[in-house]
Amino acid sequence: MDKHYMINSKNTCMKVMAFQKYGSPETLKLKEIEKPVPKDNELLIKVHACSVNSWDWDLLKGTPLVNRMMFGWRKPKITALGCDIAGVVEETGSTIKAFKKGDQVFGDISRNGWSGFAEYVCVSEDSLTVKPSEMTFEVAASLPQAAAMAVQSLYDKIKIKPGQKILVNGAGGGVGTIVVQLARHLGAEITAVDKEEKFDLLRSLGADHCIDYKKEDFSKKGEKYDLIIDVVGKHSIFELKKVLNPKGVYRMVGGSASLIFQLVFLGPLISRLSGRKLGILVHEPNKHMKFLLELIASGKVVPIVDRTYQLEQLPQALWHLGEGKVQGKVVVTI
Repeated sequence: MDKHYMINSKNTCMKVMAFQKYGSPETLKLKEIEKPVPKDNELLIKVHACSVNSWDWDLLKGTPLVNRMMFGWRKPKITALGCDIAGVVEETGSTIKAFKKGDQVFGDISRNGWSGFAEYVCVSEDSLTVKPSEMTFEVAASLPQAAAMAVQSLYDKIKIKPGQKILVNGAGGGVGTIVVQLARHLGAEITAVDKEEKFDLLRSLGADHCIDYKKEDFSKKGEKYDLIIDVVGKHSIFELKKVLNPKGVYRMVGGSASLIFQLVFLGPLISRLSGRKLGILVHEPNKHMKFLLELIASGKVVPIVDRTYQLEQLPQALWHLGEGKVQGKVVVTI
């Protein structure tokens, strides 16, 4: 019997894809470390699946610089990537009331130090939701961050009316595929922007129009929109303002540091002067999970999982995401 199985038979160690320095996916290394012990206000989760997010890619690369300001300038403070997990409660701290050993759960653990790409992780109970028994761990792991941001982008402080024109930039990824389905449910006219190879999927989800960003720039087509959800923001704030209808809303979910800077410092002024609202979605982890599960149970939203990888294949999963090939979500099974 090899050393790994001898150690794990004593239930003291676990595998983790260690994140020790910024760089390419190949810098991640599969290691064995001590299994964490939950504090009184934590649960120990045996992780069955963890999805890959663009935040993982950006943090791995150490870009934009705000990530280094938050997570360590020269080397990362967190020990592993991964914040969207699904698994089983292995152990509970003394003050935990909402969950018990054996419960199947999922959630965004970004406020708990990440480290989802591991066999076990300790998290607080407010980061978790009970997984429906009929839902697989892979599907559950695909939901927390992307689906929560999609719901927040369309429902928080916005009331979509049937027939309104919505553009989703970066529509073929985790957030975008949920946004398109939600917008269809709300009766909007949807324009999806992404690569041409994703058009069949996007049309099947409800997109009325598709734009290949490699061939056309949506900001130069002359169309105007009531709402723009931007997952890959690269235009200037002035270009975006021009494609919004009066009282239109632009929400940045992800994108460049320069656009973030413009929205923070110029967005409020432009919004006041033009009547158009341009801003950044402030992500609230695990918000609207009950509502999202109701939408999935009713068939109004179908989570899209592109493909799955094993834990040791995390570098390949990250390259697949970084190259912009993902349709929906990529999930790592553990």
